[in-house]
Amino acid sequence: MEVESTKWKVAVVLAVALTGAAALAAQDPQKRITPAEVPWPAGSATGSLVGSSGVSGIQTVTLKGDPTKPGLYTLLLRVGPNTKIQAHSHPDDRVATVVSGDWYFGYGRDFNEAALKHLPPGSFYTEPPGMDHFAMTKATGVVIQISGTGPSATTYADPKNDPARK
Repeated sequence: MEVESTKWKVAVVLAVALTGAAALAAQDPQKRITPAEVPWPAGSATGSLVGSSGVSGIQTVTLKGDPTKPGLYTLLLRVGPNTKIQAHSHPDDRVATVVSGDWYFGYGRDFNEAALKHLPPGSFYTEPPGMDHFAMTKATGVVIQISGTGPSATTYADPKNDPARK
């Protein structure tokens, strides 16, 4: 009887371990995505807005993690031509790379076109926690990859500029 009890306990432990491993794999699966395989939202849908500026027309895809929860996340943003993003900040520490297009990025509590730096493809920049920043595109749009450690959120320096309030 003791042998059967031991087999039962081993089976239960193994089942629990496999269930836990499956849950971890589901939370953080391996991924390989080419640019053509990015699941951009259809039309002008914006996808997940957490961790994004919330500006209308910006398409956001979560590549890894969940910016609403603790842990690493990576977003891909596609911003169309002639888009202006007012000064805002995020509570988490973020890093970004310009994948394609031309991005104009600056730091400060007020949008200031003279303070923007042109960031061509391959450029890197940071968004330190709580630091206001602003950006825009000109004639060409841009694709940006942003990684941070959630949970994330967006707070506009001037609440009247928050697209969620319009």
